[in-house]
This record gives sequence, C-alpha cells and structure tokens, in this order.
Amino acid sequence: MKVLPSRKNALAMSIAAGLLASQSQLVSAAEAEQIERIEVTGSHIKRTDMEGPSPLTSISAEDIANTGVTDLIGLFTKLPMAGQGTFSTQGNSSDNTSNGGSSVSLRGLGADSTLILVNGRRVSVSPFANNIDTAFVDINNIPLAAIKRVDILKDGASATYGSDAVAGVINIVLRDDIEGVELAGKFGDTADGGGEETNISLVWGNSTAKTSHTFALDYFDREEILYGDRDYSKSANQVALRPNDPFATDFRSSSGFPGTIALASDSTNRMPDTFGNDVCAAEDIVGNLCRYDYAPVMTSVPATERASFIYMGKYEINDRLRAFAELNGQHSKTTIRGAGSPSFNELFMAGDNVNHPFATMPTHEFYQQDLTMRRRMVDIGNREKRVSSDYYRSIIGLQGELNDWSWEIAYNYIKSSSTERGVNGFPNSRRTQEAIDSGLWNPFEPSSNSQEALDFIETTTTRIGKSTSKSFDGKISGSLMEMSHGDLGLAVGFEYREESISDNPDDQFLRGEVFGTEATQANGKRDNTAIFAEVAIPVLDTLEVQVALRHEDYSDFGTTTDPKIAFIWQPTDSLSLRGSYGTAFRAPSLHQIGLGNTDESPNLVDTVRCAAVGNINKACEPQEYTAVLSGNDDLGPEESKSYNLGLIYEVADNLDFSIDYYDYDIENVITKDTQFKFSTLGNDPSVVERLPSAIPGDPGEVVRIFDQFENIGNVTTSGLDIEANYGLETDLGDFNFSYVVNYVLSYEDARPNADGSMRIDTQEGDFEQPEVRWSLNAAWMKGNWNASMAINYIGAFEQDASVATEGMSDVDSWTTVDTTVNYIGIENTTLSIGATNLFNEEPPFAYHDFMGFVNSTHNSQGRFVYVKASYKF
Repeated sequence: MKVLPSRKNALAMSIAAGLLASQSQLVSAAEAEQIERIEVTGSHIKRTDMEGPSPLTSISAEDIANTGVTDLIGLFTKLPMAGQGTFSTQGNSSDNTSNGGSSVSLRGLGADSTLILVNGRRVSVSPFANNIDTAFVDINNIPLAAIKRVDILKDGASATYGSDAVAGVINIVLRDDIEGVELAGKFGDTADGGGEETNISLVWGNSTAKTSHTFALDYFDREEILYGDRDYSKSANQVALRPNDPFATDFRSSSGFPGTIALASDSTNRMPDTFGNDVCAAEDIVGNLCRYDYAPVMTSVPATERASFIYMGKYEINDRLRAFAELNGQHSKTTIRGAGSPSFNELFMAGDNVNHPFATMPTHEFYQQDLTMRRRMVDIGNREKRVSSDYYRSIIGLQGELNDWSWEIAYNYIKSSSTERGVNGFPNSRRTQEAIDSGLWNPFEPSSNSQEALDFIETTTTRIGKSTSKSFDGKISGSLMEMSHGDLGLAVGFEYREESISDNPDDQFLRGEVFGTEATQANGKRDNTAIFAEVAIPVLDTLEVQVALRHEDYSDFGTTTDPKIAFIWQPTDSLSLRGSYGTAFRAPSLHQIGLGNTDESPNLVDTVRCAAVGNINKACEPQEYTAVLSGNDDLGPEESKSYNLGLIYEVADNLDFSIDYYDYDIENVITKDTQFKFSTLGNDPSVVERLPSAIPGDPGEVVRIFDQFENIGNVTTSGLDIEANYGLETDLGDFNFSYVVNYVLSYEDARPNADGSMRIDTQEGDFEQPEVRWSLNAAWMKGNWNASMAINYIGAFEQDASVATEGMSDVDSWTTVDTTVNYIGIENTTLSIGATNLFNEEPPFAYHDFMGFVNSTHNSQGRFVYVKASYKF
C-alpha cells in the first residue's frame, strides 16, 4: 500500500515525445498534456499530478497479489483503517440475513457509511441487508484478476459523490490496458482442515488506433470451514475446552435432543427427557435442561462458488469523441449449514395425547397435564441454506473534448438478484403441531417416527430478493480561466438515479410458521436528482484550494446540500501540508424505510416489571424476548461533519512518510435501541404487548415488543493514519519497506437515556473496538526472484460488556505474518508460492460466544498455503 506518487516525470516524457513527433510544438505539447490529465478519486477535475488535497491511498494489482488474498474482502480486512462493521462470509450461519455477502467499514462507522465505486461510479446494494438493516455493496462481485488498483479516499466525500461517503470512498479501478492474453491459476489449502480454494482467471485484450477491448473471466471455489474443524471452536461447551478457565461458559443450547419437557401452564417447571426408549444423554443434562452442542456442524466460513466476467471497451468515433462500454456479471452460490432447528416452547402436547410420555404414570406431577418442550429438530437433519445470486452491471456512454474542456455522459443499469432456499432441516411449525396433535409424530420418541411423519413436518423455505439501480450522469471539466499561478479548474455535473429493492420470504415466513431461522421482508423504491460543482483554485504556485458543493433531492425524505473545502500547500519540494473540511450524509436505506415486520430475539431486561413486582420469572435478569422490528417512513438522513489535516514529507529520495489526523462527528444516526424503548415505554400497550396478571401492580408477562428504526444516535471518532516508506539498494538486492498504522484517539457511540440525556454505549477500546491496527510490509527483488512479507497487527480490546467480570482478561492483540515468493525466470511466466498466517496463530480467545473468538474482528482460517502460476501470451 502506498500514497499515489506524482506523474510529473511521465508527463514530461510524453510532452517531449510530442515535440519530436509534431510539426507544431505547441499543439503537440497541449495534446500530450491533455492525454496525461486524469481524474483522481476524490475530484471531478482532471489533473496531471495525482497528489491532491484529500488523503488518498492506492493499492496496486501487484500489492494485492503479494498479500496472498483471493478476494477483495480478504484484502480489506487487512487494512488498518478498516474497523468494526467490516464483514465477510465468515460467521455466516443459518440465522444470518446476508449469507454470502461481504463489505468493508472504514473507521468502524459502518459498511453503509463507506461508499463503494467501480471506475468512479456507484454500484447497487445487495438485495439482502446485513443484520436486517445494513444496506451494503457486495464486494465479492469484483474478481481480483480484473482490478488495476484500489483507491481509498480517507475523508468524507458527499460533496463529490453524494450519499454514503461519510467515512470515505473505495474506488475499484478495473484493468483496461491489456495487450495479449494472461492465464492464471491458484490453489491453496488450510493447515487445519476446510477452506480449500481454487481460482482460475483469464484476461485478454487488444487495442487499435480506434478501439480497445479488455475481457476478464474468473472462477473461484472455496470449501467450507466448520466450527468443528478448529480445536478452539469445535464445541459450544467452552468449559470442557478450557477446564482451567474459571470464566469459561457452557454455551450449549437449552434446546436439546430429544429435549426438555415442561408444563404448558408453567414452562419453568421442567425436566430433561429421560423417559421411554429415547432419552437425553447423561453428558448433555445440565440441571433441569437437556442441552445440545450445535457448534461442530455449524458453518464458520461457507462453501462459495463464483463465476464472473467483465468487459471494457472504447471506440474512437473521431479525434474528439469516443464511445465506451462496461459490462460486468457474476453468478455465485453459497451453502450455509447449521444444527437442527431449535424450538423454545413453541410446540405443545395435550394431556390426553396418545403419545403423552406420562400417560401410564398416574402418580407423576405431569400426568394428564398439557406439555410444552424445548427440543432440537435433529430428526429431520441439520439445517442447510443455499443462496444463489446473479449480478449484472452495464454502462454505455460518450466522452470527448470541447475546445479545452473534457466531458462525459453515461447511462448505468445494475441488477442484483438472490434466491435463498432452506433445503434441509427446516420444520413447518403448523404442520409439526398438527402432527403432534394427531399422533403422527412423537417428539419424545424420535426413533419411533416414520419417514412419512418426518416428510410431513419438514419444509423447504424460499426467500427472493432483487435490487436495481438505473442512473444517468454527465459532467464537464476544464480550465475556467488562467490565473497568475495557474489555471482555475472547474467541474460541473448532474446525476439522476432510480433505486429499488425487494426482499420477500415465502408465505410460511409471513404466517410465522417457520422456526429455526430468520428472514426479513422489505420493499421500497426511490429516485434522486443531484447537481454538483467543484473548483480548483491555484492561490499560489505552492497552494491549491479545492471547493466542492453538491445538492441532492430525494423522492422519499427531501433535500440535502453538502459543501467541502480542501487545500494542499507545498512550501518546499519535499514537504506538503493538506487539509479538508466537509459535511456528508447517508440517506436512510430502503431496507430501513421499507422493512416489514421482522422478528428478532434480543436479550433484554424488563425494567418496568422488575421495578413493579421484583424478579418474577427473571424480569430483572437479561433473557430473550420477541421484538418485532419494522421500517420507518419518517426517517431523515444521517448528517456528519469531518475534518482532516495531514503532512507528507519526503526525507530523502528513498524515504518518505505521511501523517493524517481525522475527526468525524455524525448526528441523527439511524439505529434502534430496543432496551431503551422497552424501559421507557414498557407500560404502553402499543409498544409492549403483555399478558394479563392476577398479581396486584404486575404489568404482566411480555408477549412481544414493537420497535422501529429511528434517528436517535450520535457517533464521534478521531484518530491518526501514519504511513512510512523506505527503499534500500544493496548487493543482495533491492529492498522496500512500508509501515501503515491507524490509531484511534477517540470513539464514542452515544444513545439516549430515559431522561433525555445521552449515554456512551460504545467507546474506543471496548469490545470489537481495538485502538491500534498496523501493518509492516517488506519487499525484496533480485534478478528473477522477488519476495514479500507482511506483519499484521490488531490491538487488544475489552471483552463484551455483557459477560465481562472482574479478573477477566481482555481480548488479546493478534499478530499474523503473510509471505510470498515469486520467480519470473521463465519467459512470460510467473510462479508463486506463499502463505497467509504463516505461523498458524489462533485468534485470541473471547468469552462472549460459543466459538471462542470475535469473528467480526479475527478469523478462523489459520495458516493458508497456496501456489500460483500465470502465463502471458
């Protein structure tokens, strides 16, 4: 990774070549300069120097190859500036709502606050939101073989690009300069089982005086990794895995097999099923519960298969007019596994049922009593979901020159569709209850049940999503006038965009007849119109000021106008100072506006009932409740202000460093706080539905809580990005070193209290919020050999507050090493061997969940060794 260098030398060479080749030196020099003017991420004004006022980091195709990653999310998770909210397919389970998707969160401000562009244009969001509400661009849609570089703009950029550019912008620049054919293959495997990968790519292109074409085909296949494949996560019973740890927890499910029997009238009066032929295993009985170890069969990293194609072409109509087109498509399949579906007192058996387990025990307290149960539906197998997705993106446009001005117009159409099918292990609760009532299925003697009964209970679930984006944009840029210190640059443009999403489960979900999984329902559409302008002012020979303004009009919530001002000052050839101030916004996602009623199961405390009658039925203790979440038509945008101030210093020809300070203040954050609503409106029947109680003063047992998204949060964060680069030439070869660090000075996520004041819900150093991340990279080159090594560091942070206990250690820091060696001594061929997490460092232990590590911050892949070969012809 490196800050983009100046292109002045390349420009000078082009101008010189033009002088020799032309009869008119002035015309040729102007043409050469025009050819070399490019648009840099963060600005619409074309320039000859890629060092601009905004902090920009670029990762080249070579840099990406040296990391050893096989997809973009593998790259982004290694970025020091990536924080909480970055997510990948890791941790996908049968309960997830975005299976197969991946995205990145700069500064830990959320994947929906990081704008993803491809060749400077927007990409549509996935039809399936992450964690119900987070709209995100699935970066799995772009294969590495097609990427020229990745630009990361590290300040707010809504004035330039509009919504979502709160934390920054990631612009994926595709290859368009291929001559000939490149064929590459890669194979890799993990040291501890699962996760085998195969990647094959073919890229070819050609250009003539009037045309250029680039094609890319890519195939990627990854084997699943189960939690059972890793020693630290092979059981949900962390007490058994860590017998000497006094803080370890047994996370095995209270929904066991064949289960726990309880009275329907009082589910706290319960006992493990130890009656009849099929009984709960002795090792699974804990207190009065039959527990179940779900970890061994759950997906940690799902099986994934992707096939992608990309085409980019240009046609020169005349000397000053060109047509261009981009086409991108992908078909992907993801398989996610989970343990048999759990039921928690949803099923009942009447006291006179033919299969009643105590029918012949007249002295038993459960004799002829209506029963309920906690049981795992292992009878019909473990759960399996299959997600099939198709992604298409097409752009056609014209670009050209009008006198000294460059212009471009384009139409962009994107469609993303996904189908999620539950193909194994999902019961229909209505039919299951009917099977119990009729005696067809006996939940307490599973070995006695016929295949006919199991087929009657099991169902196939379907969820279909679609996301579309249609846009038409245009812009023109050039020199407005010549000033004493250079040209006054101007860019103006417009964009009109229509977006829609639909996410619809089948009727079984809508009727509440499927348990053991989650599904959302969301439908919405919007259009917006934007106009923008930008000027680059050469105040001095050494000082440039950039001013940008963008106005957007949305069909569903109104208008917003965002300015930005930035500068770069170069008092000497070796020193540059830069800074920026701007406002940004994030429009509420269509999922947050159009979400239908969706059930969640949060752990909450019934503070209202606790205050009224004490700890009845554990009202004063955290426990699962059913919360019905819905969208909100009245949402407004999140609004932010950001400041950046940086310094770039070239100490010597082979040594430079940069340091950038950033500060973000985001208001009206769109979120939910169900505990807050539960506590403050717990007596409001329109918010909290309760059962009647005969106890005086008792508000009653909770049935469900109704919640929706609101603009209620504030987030502030500040920190430092530091980067240093050093080159060294020796008899042993050429060496290059780089060090990149992100240090979070402060992070505060504030939420409202009942009295209207604000409380700090999360701050720097808290769970999933490491204060320091860094990467140290070294590269060596000599003759036909080159090699690289990277040391990646993620700092320590506190355990989850819900489990933290005095004496419990923090989640440790994590250091991993990646390395690769390349040989180019065979004509047109590159051979590579490498490893990520070379020393197979286990992720640091965390107490918050069954897997024993924080899968949103660390990963379970372990050592991954690969070989790769590429050939050009």
